[in-house]
Amino acid sequence: MKTILKSLITCPYCKVSREEIMPADACQFFYKCSNCEVVVKPLEGDCCVFCSYGSVPCPPIQESRSCCSHSD
Repeated sequence: MKTILKSLITCPYCKVSREEIMPADACQFFYKCSNCEVVVKPLEGDCCVFCSYGSVPCPPIQESRSCCSHSD
């Protein structure tokens, strides 16, 4: 299966969606909405903003690889 590098990410605050290219080998922990300019972080239990707010999970998760871990 081919890894998808584009995801439609939707801001949880203003609900505006934008297609973004995801990093192929890392997770993206912050995302600044181009509409309302709020900076969002992943939901608890998710490794990155694409796994929380995107139309497809990040490439490492798609490939069943460890993305990264965060402890709060």
